[in-house]
Amino acid sequence: MSDAPQKNLSVFGGNMKIVNFGSLNIDYVYTVPHFVRPGETLAAERRDIFPGGKGLNQTAALSRALGKASGIEIYIAGGIGKGDGALLKQALIDMNVNTSLLGEYDAPSGHTFIQVDASGQNSIVYYPGTNKMHTKDFVDGVLAHFSKGDFIVLQNEINMLDYIIEKAHERGLKIFFNPSPFEKNILDFPLGFVDCFLVNEVEAADIACVPVGDGDELLCAVTEKFSKASVVLTLGKNGVAYKDASGTYRHGIYNVPVVDTTAAGDTFTGYFIVCRALGMPVEKSLEYASKASSIAVSRKGAAPSIPTFDEVERCTLALKK
Repeated sequence: MSDAPQKNLSVFGGNMKIVNFGSLNIDYVYTVPHFVRPGETLAAERRDIFPGGKGLNQTAALSRALGKASGIEIYIAGGIGKGDGALLKQALIDMNVNTSLLGEYDAPSGHTFIQVDASGQNSIVYYPGTNKMHTKDFVDGVLAHFSKGDFIVLQNEINMLDYIIEKAHERGLKIFFNPSPFEKNILDFPLGFVDCFLVNEVEAADIACVPVGDGDELLCAVTEKFSKASVVLTLGKNGVAYKDASGTYRHGIYNVPVVDTTAAGDTFTGYFIVCRALGMPVEKSLEYASKASSIAVSRKGAAPSIPTFDEVERCTLALKK
């Protein structure tokens, strides 16, 4: 039998929905020899324009991870500008994502200025635009389309997050939260309602209110503070670790040339969530998500770099030793 994820209809009744309530940005990506320094004027080697934002990138990963599976529908909820949002909406339509829950505003869409240096590392300046224009009425209208057992994926690039978490919990949705970019007000959110945190080492330390330590210490700190939640902790060159009430699981990283790390975390998040929704065990979910993320960093761009499920299934990458 293939290791490809299989839909668990007995759990989800064939009608499961996953909604990413998140940010959508137009990414202006500049290839530079090094990050610009204070007072320096630097000529870029090239400029590319991509659809992006953590919400859109993770939704792209959700859609591509779903592959040929049926019985789950992917939605995105968020805000775009009436004047410049067509690029973002069309990109999602092309990915077979349901865009009926996008709000369109008389304001600029969110956008970013991204520097990518010769080593593939990135530096990002972000303007939220329409990502920060949501109201309680808009949130209520979005969540009315979902019910108990559906998944909601959240990041910290939109407003009204505390209200979204509260109302999603009331409706029985399973809440996945990537607290990035981290801000101290996140600690005032009803984080006890979160079912799964997806964090890097700094974010784990921030939400647990502890110093950055090794992976085991951070996993324990987060799960001790939020005992009902599972935690996915990305560890850079040390791979990824997962902890819940049943135990701890780990996976290494793959040997690939690094071109652009912009969508690495979002790709991992989307793949991991879909693999779990489709009934994959944790170990296999970590494997597929890690492979997808590795393929993404070997390509330029954010959403365009995210591989299809077939690419991930066929890839023969070797783990770094």
